[in-house]
Amino acid sequence: MIASIRRMSTSKVGTGIMAVVLILIVAGFALQDRNGITGRMFGSDGSTLATVGGEEVTDRDMSAAMQRRLTEVRLANPAADYASLAKDFDPLLTSMIQDAAVRAFAADQDMVLSKRLVDAEIVKIPATRGLDGKFSQQGYQAFLAQQKLTDPDLRKLLSGALLQRMVLAPASANARVPVGMAVPYASMLLERREADVALIPIAAFAAGVGQPSDAQLTAFYRDNGRLYLVPEQRVLSIARIGPAQVAGIATSDKEIADYYNAHQATYGGKTRRVISQAVVPSKQAADAVISRTLAGASFVDAAKPLGLTAADVSVGPQTREEFTKLTSANVAAAAFGAAEGAVVGPIHSDLGWHVIRIDAIQNDSGRSLDTVKAAIAAQLTTEKRKNALTDLVTKVEDSIADGSSFTEAVKAAGLAASTSPPIIANGTSSAQAGFKMPAELAPAVRAGFDLAEGDDPVVETLSADAGYALVAADRIVAAAPAPLVSIRDRVIADWKARQARDKARAVAAGIDAKLVKGVDLKTAMTTAGVLLPPASHAAIQRLQLVQMGANVPPALKLMFSLAAGKSRMIADPQGRGFVIVDLTRIIPGNAALQPSLVAKVQGEFQEAVSAEYAEQFNRALEIELKAKRDQKAIDASRKRIIGGNG
Repeated sequence: MIASIRRMSTSKVGTGIMAVVLILIVAGFALQDRNGITGRMFGSDGSTLATVGGEEVTDRDMSAAMQRRLTEVRLANPAADYASLAKDFDPLLTSMIQDAAVRAFAADQDMVLSKRLVDAEIVKIPATRGLDGKFSQQGYQAFLAQQKLTDPDLRKLLSGALLQRMVLAPASANARVPVGMAVPYASMLLERREADVALIPIAAFAAGVGQPSDAQLTAFYRDNGRLYLVPEQRVLSIARIGPAQVAGIATSDKEIADYYNAHQATYGGKTRRVISQAVVPSKQAADAVISRTLAGASFVDAAKPLGLTAADVSVGPQTREEFTKLTSANVAAAAFGAAEGAVVGPIHSDLGWHVIRIDAIQNDSGRSLDTVKAAIAAQLTTEKRKNALTDLVTKVEDSIADGSSFTEAVKAAGLAASTSPPIIANGTSSAQAGFKMPAELAPAVRAGFDLAEGDDPVVETLSADAGYALVAADRIVAAAPAPLVSIRDRVIADWKARQARDKARAVAAGIDAKLVKGVDLKTAMTTAGVLLPPASHAAIQRLQLVQMGANVPPALKLMFSLAAGKSRMIADPQGRGFVIVDLTRIIPGNAALQPSLVAKVQGEFQEAVSAEYAEQFNRALEIELKAKRDQKAIDASRKRIIGGNG
């Protein structure tokens, strides 16, 4: 709401330097991408643009600030360049000078930021934290490298933000907006306006437009060529290199058998032994377990006097490899050399003395070749075809590298090629209605549009499992308006629409001129010569307009920019014609009896007033510290960065 109030008033409220500086700092952290900097930026000479006390703002500082701003703007508009930021140069320079004034003032007042305070700000940056959520030196270094910053660079940015907070915040804290200041603005919100609104539709004049002459049509086409511009077109030759080219490759029975025999660990039978084991610290204890077992005690009971439970001694089914990893090679050898039911031991290892009982022997016969043949064949065939496809791609690429043309490389590799009609970058063709390149060839189309005239063909990887494609740009047709003969009906329709629009504008302008002379809207509309929809009456309070935010219809917005008894014509935002707004009445508002609205306006003004205090204090610092600008150096910097004089 405060933004609308400020636009309504003629006073200039502060721009909020703290917000500007902090935004620049955040942009430096989150958006900086110095890889995108232009050659001009690398040419910065480090000359001084301004001085404040003992602080300087240099050409290099300005280059970095403009670069950060460009990176930020490109998030919304990738085509933005430095020239499009001409209007941002002076505000950025002003904010940097104000920042320098704060640093100089802090230095004069012996305000020193401790390293620990800046370190605390660094730790708050999410990218400096490791997986455990704590500060990571490795993560910090990676963050600096990614942002193309040095540790001193980052510390200077953070120190500037902290000093802004320390110096400007007290000057702008607890800003008070008196009731006497807020009431007039609150009353403006309660102001009510009434107007007659008429739409002069283009459609009302369409029937009266005849056919254009050849000369008129040609002139209209020539003057409006941009409306019929056909983007750059290319004729591409494409040869698929994919599964179809290696579909005939199969796996022989010998290859399957060789694979089966080489992977007996997977397919062959396995022997497992169900084992109970007691591992004790001495040979004497191991001998006691064996004696009790041979005397008829169960293995669990024999080990119980040593403090071992059934769970401690039960090992379960084990292959020799598994039991070797669990114990040692010599223990496993003894266990797998014994018969079922035998008690083995004592055997010494690094773990202690082992006593082992072979509870059972389990034999797994494995899987026969016949049962796994199909699976092995499918696996080997897939691998062979993948390797063959890689070899075919390599052969094609080598052929191109050796100087072969697209046709020669395709013929040598035994590929089938196709040639597209002239297409634009999205794969459609204006020359062949309904044509669209297959979706899986989209990477090939992109590669074809990346080629310059005369470039060698390239092999491009297709999406998913579609394989590859050899692409050549046979012909490049520069962007140009479509020939008139091919779009004649469209141009005629556009000419008629323009004529109807021009007539509607002329009639609307004539009605508006009559309103200026004192004729009422209803009477003025009867002179149009065509049947027009009747005017409507609109009444709205300014507060309602504010509540609509960005969705305010232009006609309603226009009601609050006109004086009583005035009118204006504007184009309908939906393209239907022209709108005439005739303001008939202004009813002033009175907020004296609405303290809640006054209080709300006070609250919203408080932020703006705080920002104004901060800026005024900052400006006072510049005056006190004798800020000086080198206009010649500033002009040179502006010209170097944005390519002109702004």
